[in-house]
Amino acid sequence: MNQVLELTPGQYDLVYNSFSLTIAAMGASLLFFILVRNRVHPAHQMAVTISTVVVAIALYHYLRIFSSWSDAFAYVDGTYVQDGRPFNEGYRYVDWLFTVPLLLAELVIVLKLAKSTTRSLIIRLGVAAAAMIALGYPGELAAPDSGTRTLFGILSTIPFLYILYVLFVELGRSLGRQSAGVRKIIDGLRFLLLATWGAYPLAYIAPSVIDNAATAEVVRQVGYSMADILAKPVFGLFILAIALIKSQDEADRSTDDRQGEPEVA
Repeated sequence: MNQVLELTPGQYDLVYNSFSLTIAAMGASLLFFILVRNRVHPAHQMAVTISTVVVAIALYHYLRIFSSWSDAFAYVDGTYVQDGRPFNEGYRYVDWLFTVPLLLAELVIVLKLAKSTTRSLIIRLGVAAAAMIALGYPGELAAPDSGTRTLFGILSTIPFLYILYVLFVELGRSLGRQSAGVRKIIDGLRFLLLATWGAYPLAYIAPSVIDNAATAEVVRQVGYSMADILAKPVFGLFILAIALIKSQDEADRSTDDRQGEPEVA
């Protein structure tokens, strides 16, 4: 959305600080996931590794977003004014194009389902996620009151609904072999996805329902940033919790197997 904006210092700083907070969250979670990865059983480390990659990708892109936002505005007579250099919204969509399929893949991988089921879910969820992001981008660039924005918003919602169907219906059928603790976390994780991913469409439509362009831009950027924190670092913590529970289950089974072995005279 490349239009000239005039922001008050409070509006500009709110977006600036939300980007700064997101960078800190991605950086801290990156370090944390690296440090705790070896506490997870090797059979479940891949999911934690993907969480690490997700926040690393997001950290890089938010550094670029932060820089682009700073470069796009000049402080003139008490307001921040776009000085001809557009804010690059593409960084955010490139980030999502990589990270959203990975987020869905790590959820499937940590469950350790049958190989055929895992492959099928990852492929279908990955394709749907890429379609959702690719279809949303043209609408993001369109004018707030244009039919193009509405059209691509509707089109991107179709794969979004399919992803929710897979997570809540198809994936639900595969949870019977999971422990009670894992099922409880997965239930929370799916509702976290529903809540956070529901925030993205609200931020997307902000320019269409808020008359003041500056206010709409602030709502959109802050909304996207807060949703990214929940959808990446917080999501990764849920994945880590599942991996740790499964790691403890592996350790308990190993202990039981050793105790069941006959003693050698």
